Amino acid sequence: MIIRGASIRLTVALALTSVTLFVTSAYGQSPASPPDSPRNEVAAAQGSQLSNPGEKFLPEKPRPIELEDKVAAVMADNAAVREQLRKMEEQQRTLLDLVDRLQRKLEGSTVAELPRPAQPQGPAEIAETPVPSTTATKAVLPLASVTPLTRRSSPAEAGEVSVPSMTAAQPQSFSALQEIENRYKDGIIVWETPENAKVPFLLRFQGTTQVRYLNTLDSNSTFTDHLGVIHDVHKRNDITVNRSMTVFGGYIFDKKAQYSFTTWTSAGASSIVVAGNIGWQFSKALTLTGGYIGVPGSRSLVGTFPFFTANDRTMADNFFRPGFTQGVWASGQLVKGLNYMAFLGNGLNTLSITANKIDSNLLVSGSLWWEPLGDYGPPSRPRNMYDDYFSSRKARIRLGTSFTRSRENRFGDLDNSSPENTSIYNSDGVQAFATGAFAPGVTLQDATYKMSAIDYGIKWNGLAVNGQYFMRWLNDFVADGPLPLKSTFDHGGELSASYFVKPKKLMPYVRASWVRGQFANPYEYGAGLRWYYLHTERLWLNVEVFHINGAPYSGTFTPYTAGMTGWVPMVQGYIAF
Repeated sequence: MIIRGASIRLTVALALTSVTLFVTSAYGQSPASPPDSPRNEVAAAQGSQLSNPGEKFLPEKPRPIELEDKVAAVMADNAAVREQLRKMEEQQRTLLDLVDRLQRKLEGSTVAELPRPAQPQGPAEIAETPVPSTTATKAVLPLASVTPLTRRSSPAEAGEVSVPSMTAAQPQSFSALQEIENRYKDGIIVWETPENAKVPFLLRFQGTTQVRYLNTLDSNSTFTDHLGVIHDVHKRNDITVNRSMTVFGGYIFDKKAQYSFTTWTSAGASSIVVAGNIGWQFSKALTLTGGYIGVPGSRSLVGTFPFFTANDRTMADNFFRPGFTQGVWASGQLVKGLNYMAFLGNGLNTLSITANKIDSNLLVSGSLWWEPLGDYGPPSRPRNMYDDYFSSRKARIRLGTSFTRSRENRFGDLDNSSPENTSIYNSDGVQAFATGAFAPGVTLQDATYKMSAIDYGIKWNGLAVNGQYFMRWLNDFVADGPLPLKSTFDHGGELSASYFVKPKKLMPYVRASWVRGQFANPYEYGAGLRWYYLHTERLWLNVEVFHINGAPYSGTFTPYTAGMTGWVPMVQGYIAF
């Protein structure tokens, strides 16, 4: 209805413009006579005759030279008006073209109403604008942005007719058009109310899609765990829409009242998750939010997705990190450069489990990071990106730490319906809660998961080096039979380096990760090339080859399969607007 109303207003304005031009054209063809013209003298004489019927009226013959001067003045006046009309017709064509463009934008977008310029009149003002008269000394157009047509009364000045100027109208009109066209601000701004709106709100649309070709055919076909049991290795050679995520978010009723609605899918994992968040920003130091989130136990789960060095999290990160769940969290910047996130949630991987099946144990997690030399990235989605796409002339440093503790139950941990959820694995590639993971025929029922991580990074002039070190403890075991040990400890790390050989275009990189575990010591290393084929950090193509030895983890949406050993090539395309 709003779009239809805007279209009606544009049509009315156009109709008024056409009527004005028609009347003005008539005015140009029959201009008002100068005060001392022959027409006025004849009219005066006729008026005198009517008032004195007894007197005989004998018109005075005008002198030839004086009559020629007056005729020439009238002709000059008419020529000036015709030139004026020609210019107005050109301006009308420009206006019609602009109105047509605005009309198409209104009909083809979700914008409900054009922003109104500060100076031009509104519909009510246009309706009150007087229609030009042939007896008026000033012809006023029903468009505030067009300078009124002024007719000089002196014949000598008849050629100096003022020209309506479009210089003021065009910038304001094009500004309205730009408000429609320039709606990308860290996502697509569907609508944003002005500052003085009675009900302020912002609706922003963001999307992320990853298309990947993965080939693991070089891998071995089986692997043997620490108990000597042989397991199959699943090989892959496929093209998948590996991730596709849409987020609608912003604020409503008050700029401090924040919200988001998220749909997260993984075709490779045949998973769909629909989630939402609501929050309140008390200050820059404190925003309290509730809903769906990645547990902040690793740097890759705190505002970095998908801006990693490579397109996926590393083997070690996937092995150690927690998953996704519902909960509440506080976040903000305590002092300049010192940021935090504190989280209380249901568990490591409980996103798709119904509430009546979730155990009564809550998870606690938090992350703290310090950027002493300035923000590690621009104030937008790539705020915590790993590489130096923007070629910082000044060195940037990041130092961070994370911690997570959760009492885990076998039922909850084995759920892997979320595309980003992970299960707890032993370092030999067997799920910790699987029967026979620690002893033949024995199943672990409950365990306490504790994980600590330290991360670091530096950027300078297109070069970026990032790393993270992990430590994980599993203890307080409860099983349906005797176990040969009471706890396990695994540790490991990841390291990557990248450099833009062509700024904002080509970035080669190398990466590696490793696990030093209770039962095995897997590792990986690889290299890749990222090509930003448009002038933006939100769209790229990535080619990578890596070698892995004894993958300790399986995840359909990741390139890793438990026990995999061999070379793995990947080609990936990403958009993250």
